[in-house]
Amino acid sequence: MEGTVASVPPQGGRKHPHQEFIQINTSNILPEDLLKFGLIPEFIGRLPILVSLNALTVDALVRILKEPKNAIVKQYKKLFEYDEVELEFEEKALECISRKAISRNTGARGLRTIVEDLLIDVMYNIPSDKNIDKVVVTERSVDDKKIDIFYKKDGKGNNDIESA
Repeated sequence: MEGTVASVPPQGGRKHPHQEFIQINTSNILPEDLLKFGLIPEFIGRLPILVSLNALTVDALVRILKEPKNAIVKQYKKLFEYDEVELEFEEKALECISRKAISRNTGARGLRTIVEDLLIDVMYNIPSDKNIDKVVVTERSVDDKKIDIFYKKDGKGNNDIESA
């Protein structure tokens, strides 16, 4: 609980307003203790729960970007596939995105904003340019917002690259 000293009537209720109160220190009471004392789970679920968490590391944020079923990297790759464009994130770019989220104190919630800000211009231009074959996000891309864009080979065998 919160860690306060609460005054509780021994008889319960408000029928005896002048009765003596029992002082209870709530600092060592856990939600599971409340279940043992007979409080219903629906009530306990409404109590705020305070916990301390360790800050996420760069490695943890990179894993969050790549590994979950609905990871941000997987979502953006799928969006690019709809326009028949391959999207690639270099490992160093993912680390740089993670460091940026840590420096902004946004943690995992800030990852999507950083990636979206990075790719929004490219995503806007892809549907109108059918020659784009591949987009690569590098560490330099994250720092300078210059994305490497590879174009489909022309008849001469050239594979152009452009930084957006």
